[in-house]
Amino acid sequence: MAADGFAAPRFPRSSKYNPDWLRASVSGGANPLWLAEWLSEAVDLRPGLRVLDLGCGRASSSIFLHREFGVEVWATDLWCSPTENLQRIRDAGVENGVFPIHANARSLPFANGFFDVILSIDSYFYYGTDDQFLSDIARFLKPGGQFAIAQAAMLQELDSGIPEHLQEWWAQDQPWILHSAPWWRRHLERPGILDITVADSLEDGWQYWQAWMTAIAPQNTVELTALEKDQGQHFGYVRVAGRRKPESVLQDPIVSVSTEYTQQPLLRAH
Repeated sequence: MAADGFAAPRFPRSSKYNPDWLRASVSGGANPLWLAEWLSEAVDLRPGLRVLDLGCGRASSSIFLHREFGVEVWATDLWCSPTENLQRIRDAGVENGVFPIHANARSLPFANGFFDVILSIDSYFYYGTDDQFLSDIARFLKPGGQFAIAQAAMLQELDSGIPEHLQEWWAQDQPWILHSAPWWRRHLERPGILDITVADSLEDGWQYWQAWMTAIAPQNTVELTALEKDQGQHFGYVRVAGRRKPESVLQDPIVSVSTEYTQQPLLRAH
């Protein structure tokens, strides 16, 4: 692993990108290019495919996916400015293949069956733990289309309490949403929408996490100390990938109830 935290032999595609460009694109606690490259090994990405990059942050992962694989990417985020992302996209020379969208993951402005691939890189835990969420979002995916996530995670669930060396970090951040690969497999398989093909963790993922945080947020000593003490026992990165079952039938979510008021007496007649 390179000392600067932006390049690593494990990720040759990502290592071509300028550390200053990446640092200017920071929007989360993981290197988005490393996770996108790792996820690409589990997903078939080909030129011309329509990809939803959900929770893209400052769109560096979207730019990377288009440049490296020729896919068309809808860079969708709620918290980051689509205007800023458009400028970043233009500066990268990929305006014809990356399209910035400002939207809530729970209220997306796309047609059913529009995407060949839906990806989420280090953001799915913010909204995807909801039991209903996959049913809502998978309708935007073509039957047989690919769905995949990669993100910070637990490597095992903390069912018997918080270990002593993680207590300070837990008191600060409460990272209960960072579930393990087996947890995510069960969660995503349960609705019967996806055939899961991959659910695993990144070898030495905690070291990549530590290297990235050291590079972009060295002042975050609580998290860095917890990672160092943990040594990959509980935390790292996971990915899950699968395909929408062709036979799955998904309904649009109910967003309003049509009613007509009929005036009636308030109390019983005596």
